[in-house]
Amino acid sequence: MHAPIRDYFRPTLPAPSMREMPQPPTESLNPDTADIHVKSKLVRARQVRPSRKSTYSRAPSFSPWNALSSITSALYVVKSVHRVRHVDPSAIVSIADLARSFEDVGVLGAGRLGRAVSIVRQMFEDSNCLTYLALSGPMVPGGLRHIISYLIRVGHIDVIVSSGANVVHDLIEAYGGFHSRVPAGANDSELRHGGMGRIADIFVHEKDFETLERRVYDLLDSLSPEERTSLAPSEFLSRIGRTLDDDKSILRQAAINNIPIFSPGLMDSMLGFHLFTYSTASPVSLDFVKDLRILARIVNEAQRTGAIMLGGGLTKHFTMGSTILRGGLDLAVQVTLDRPEGGSLGGAPLVEGVSWQKMQEESRFETVIGDATIVFPIIVIGALQSME
Repeated sequence: MHAPIRDYFRPTLPAPSMREMPQPPTESLNPDTADIHVKSKLVRARQVRPSRKSTYSRAPSFSPWNALSSITSALYVVKSVHRVRHVDPSAIVSIADLARSFEDVGVLGAGRLGRAVSIVRQMFEDSNCLTYLALSGPMVPGGLRHIISYLIRVGHIDVIVSSGANVVHDLIEAYGGFHSRVPAGANDSELRHGGMGRIADIFVHEKDFETLERRVYDLLDSLSPEERTSLAPSEFLSRIGRTLDDDKSILRQAAINNIPIFSPGLMDSMLGFHLFTYSTASPVSLDFVKDLRILARIVNEAQRTGAIMLGGGLTKHFTMGSTILRGGLDLAVQVTLDRPEGGSLGGAPLVEGVSWQKMQEESRFETVIGDATIVFPIIVIGALQSME
């Protein structure tokens, strides 16, 4: 379809110098990777003159410099274009196949997901890459507990940065509790009077939090007065993890595999609330500054860093911020449903981190827009299968 006639009479840009003009590619075009026809660009570059009867009062004069600049720019764009490859269902027998097919598609959500799988695989395969897993939102109540503990157990995760809530919900299940789907038709008043707390379409029994409180108090009682006021949060969580006998627990697998769990917002959780209530009778405090020293030492010893960030907010910022002193992350994947317009960190594109030295200038990263309880298992299984 031809462009509207008015497009041919837009003001002509000043002629660029030879130094400013883009140079045409020296290699021949590959028809398998680029199939955009340049003819329309050449026609537009001619800047057709209007007749004297035209409603346009003035027409730009033809400039050979502008024409040549348009041609060379068009050739460069054609050469650099990625041709979309369509998904072939007959060639897909695994999630890894599907992920590779998405990477070949290369565009929209499919392209993002395919590239994310490739980046995560690179993290897992690089023994010199310190790999973070950052957890915001209801990742444990939402069904990701076992896949996270598995990644810790097989050695693919080196550092966890978690919201206090995910720590709490891992302990709920480790102490014998569970998460359930909200019954159809139930309203929040009924759940409240029934002793159930709701998270979207998930609920947790109040009695499970009572068990959590008793077990936390027992652990605090077992610590010496000095330990109760000198432990870093990561050390405290490791102590808890070593008391658990649930092999599917994130805290247990992290503790027995010496993987630190940092939770900068731990006090904003039921575990933090129980620490407060215990402190009304006996002194207890956690050293959050000590945690930063522990993490700084780990990061400074790393050759490369990578991060898988589920959700945004505090855990994303803590993860990215901890790498500032070494110029930022080398590899990163973010899975989020947040939008960028409001300026919040949860929706901020990862490339923004380059200006803050939270991402290396040459880093490889991708953001996948979607529900992490769907996207994260696909990314992980796709990466693991492609490594086989």
